[in-house]
Amino acid sequence: MEAQWRQGGRGRGRGRPGDELAARSGAAARPPAARGRGGARAVAAGPIGDGASGEYRVPPPTRAAGPRVGEPAKFDEIKKANQAAAKKLVEDQLSSSSEDDDEDAEAKQGKILDKTFTIYTSQTDGDASELERTRQYMNEAFQSGAMTCLICIASVKRNQAVWSCCGCFCIFHLVCIQKWAKDSLFLVSSPLTDDDFGKKDYPWPCPKCRFEYKRSETPSRYYCYCGKVENPVVDPWLVPHSCGQICEREFKPSCGHKCLLLCHPGPCPPCPKMVTTTCHCKKAKAVPRRCSAKEWSCRLPCGRTLLCGQHVCENPCHAGDCQPCPRVSKQRCICGRQTAERLCASPQWQCDQVCGKCLPCGNHTCEQVCHAGPCGDCPRSGKRSCPCGKTKFTLPCTEDVPTCGDSCDKVLECGIHKCSQRCHRGPCEICRQEVEKQCRCGKHTKRMPCHKPYLCETKCTKIRDCQKHQCRRKCCSGNCPHCDQVCGRTLGCRNHKCPSGCHRGSCNPCPETVDVKCNCGKTVIKVPCGRERTIKPPKCKQLCSRPPTCHHPTQEKHYCHFGRCPPCRQPCQKTLTCGHLCPVSCHDEALVKQTGSHQSAGPWEQPSEPVFIQTALPCPPCEVPIPVECLGQHEVSPLPCHSANPYSCKRFCGRLLDCQNHTCMKECHRVTKSNSIADGKKAGPECSQCEEECTKPRPAGCPHRCVLPCHPGDCPSCLQMLKIKCHCKLSVLYIECLKLTCADVKEKELLISCRNQCPKELPCGHRCKEICHSGSCPLNCSQKVKLRCLCKRLKKEVQCCKTQEGQVSLECDALCKEMKRKAYEIKEAEAKAALEEEKRRQQAELEAFENRLKGRRKNKRRKDEVEVEQSSWQKYKNFIMLPVFGVAVVMV
Repeated sequence: MEAQWRQGGRGRGRGRPGDELAARSGAAARPPAARGRGGARAVAAGPIGDGASGEYRVPPPTRAAGPRVGEPAKFDEIKKANQAAAKKLVEDQLSSSSEDDDEDAEAKQGKILDKTFTIYTSQTDGDASELERTRQYMNEAFQSGAMTCLICIASVKRNQAVWSCCGCFCIFHLVCIQKWAKDSLFLVSSPLTDDDFGKKDYPWPCPKCRFEYKRSETPSRYYCYCGKVENPVVDPWLVPHSCGQICEREFKPSCGHKCLLLCHPGPCPPCPKMVTTTCHCKKAKAVPRRCSAKEWSCRLPCGRTLLCGQHVCENPCHAGDCQPCPRVSKQRCICGRQTAERLCASPQWQCDQVCGKCLPCGNHTCEQVCHAGPCGDCPRSGKRSCPCGKTKFTLPCTEDVPTCGDSCDKVLECGIHKCSQRCHRGPCEICRQEVEKQCRCGKHTKRMPCHKPYLCETKCTKIRDCQKHQCRRKCCSGNCPHCDQVCGRTLGCRNHKCPSGCHRGSCNPCPETVDVKCNCGKTVIKVPCGRERTIKPPKCKQLCSRPPTCHHPTQEKHYCHFGRCPPCRQPCQKTLTCGHLCPVSCHDEALVKQTGSHQSAGPWEQPSEPVFIQTALPCPPCEVPIPVECLGQHEVSPLPCHSANPYSCKRFCGRLLDCQNHTCMKECHRVTKSNSIADGKKAGPECSQCEEECTKPRPAGCPHRCVLPCHPGDCPSCLQMLKIKCHCKLSVLYIECLKLTCADVKEKELLISCRNQCPKELPCGHRCKEICHSGSCPLNCSQKVKLRCLCKRLKKEVQCCKTQEGQVSLECDALCKEMKRKAYEIKEAEAKAALEEEKRRQQAELEAFENRLKGRRKNKRRKDEVEVEQSSWQKYKNFIMLPVFGVAVVMV
């Protein structure tokens, strides 16, 4: 639910022109509903748009059935009246002085402040240094629009009922703060039931500082700042909303005295009374001091005895209790067994040893840790109860208490059932009885062990206290937590968003403040965030520090202002580029008619008045004849001063280039002047560079051209790198051309060699053993090879060169010849067997063909295949060949 003053629209009082016009016409205080979004609509002829360039909206004249006499004249009259009103509004906003801020108003304000501070300054011998904060609040009260109600974001007028917070001293409209308190109390008490409503006095907070007030402290009447006078009369010679009487509010912190200022806004200044008081340690003599600064230190050592009782405080004179003793001493523990160095401020300490003294029973020892005093009686002596507590026994301390045998009957952790076991030692078990359990939200029931909690999976659909979001918590008991989302709504200032948690009703006002400055920035007022767009900038009495808008060094003195400075009326006298003075008047801000800015909708539209804009006009051109030399220094011609610039005579330059071989072929251009006459025909840096290639002969053997363009003198040495393959054609070498051309045959041989082994193959098939070289490789191969006989059975290692020359040969022996003979016989036998086999196959095919021709069929199946009987050689050749080849392998 939105508050009523919010329902009219957020950000009320944001400088809507209708409100501003009503305020200027002397309108009295209105309720917040009248300042809503529709506040400007109540004014029939209120300005629209920006206040600086507003137009007055006039109802259009009603058209009759026929044309009326004098209707164009009436329309022109209304148009001129609107333009005059708009011009006056612009001048009022952009003027550097106004009736509200003239010298008389400042003098009047100064007298009122002096009258308010008179009694206080009489107690302080004229010292007003403690009144700066109060003076700021009073200046804001005098400043038009400086005090702003943070609830409605509107200015606080003199004749409006207000209320001031006692915590932050912020001023609000009385109607706004009453509505705020009512809405706050409603939001706090809305979750309560009808029975609980009104039983508790819920507080409501201040919109700015959140200081809480009771329901009974809700303001209902309009009082002055000190609270003495109800409905104070508006007096122009008093502070706004002040009664003019002495404040007499007690100072904070309370000192017994009362404020001596006249009724004023803001906090009271420090107490100015003089009292006689001594220092904190009471050693120095009493001296008279201000009541607000009566606590003082003599800076002498304190000297009070510390809590340890052995040392004294060595700190300078101070307020409050002395600090603990910082010294270290040896202290015994409580039982007296151990000694340790500890701070003197904490002499009592316990060690970690068990007492161990024998108890009076004589059977047990004390189990307490480091304690003072006697150990006490044995904890097992006297009457003791059984574990369930129903039976008591009187036994010696050396015997344990037995169980009574009765049921335990202790209440279990569930708090409903009792332990059913017999009297036992130790904790009872968990409750295992099955009961009908209801979930936390009350929607489901289930039979389950008593010790287990039951939570269902149903998500709560209730709306949280923000009245926007659902709870969505599983098995919610109905007491939904507060909404944990961020509000994020745009505040009334329209600059920030609400950082509070999601809530109902209107958001708190924006706590930020914005500095509104004059044009020069020396006069500053602080306004609540959102008012910087509509509040009028403060009037400044400083002289305008802007530089002149024209070229003159000074301008007419006037106060700091917004907008453009008045136009300059002095003669121009501007030095032209040629050195002459401009003879016309200042034309830096001349009015020029703007054409083509508006196109008529048709012939029925009335022509609009011409629009003039301020612009700087250039000085007229100078007509004094000036002799000017051409760019290339070929000729001199008289030209007018405004066009007396170096020109081109369209001739060729003709100057000798640096290469000493060609001349500049550019059109007449600018050339740097030379002091010597001999250099008059020499090319300058602006002349073209010779782009021809150097045609001078190169050294013998150099294949490159000269790297320089056309140049004088000898060509430089060729330093280019030649990309040459080595003798073996595998590696790429980069050699300076100069080294290669100047080297002899042997040096060239070394330069072109890659220093690796030659990759060429000799006629024998081996690789050359020499380093990369030119020409053919040597034939004396020293590689060792294996020499075999013709049957490949015998082998021998010899040099490759000897085998090539035929100096060494390896003949077969008798065994080799015998193996050759047997192999030959086997081959002949195989050939004969193959021949016989071929003949038999052909004979079988012939017989099969003849049978097919005769048409013989046996068992309805054609016999195309004829079984051929194997020969004796095919049957027994494997048994003959295997032993022969085995003998051959063994011999090899």
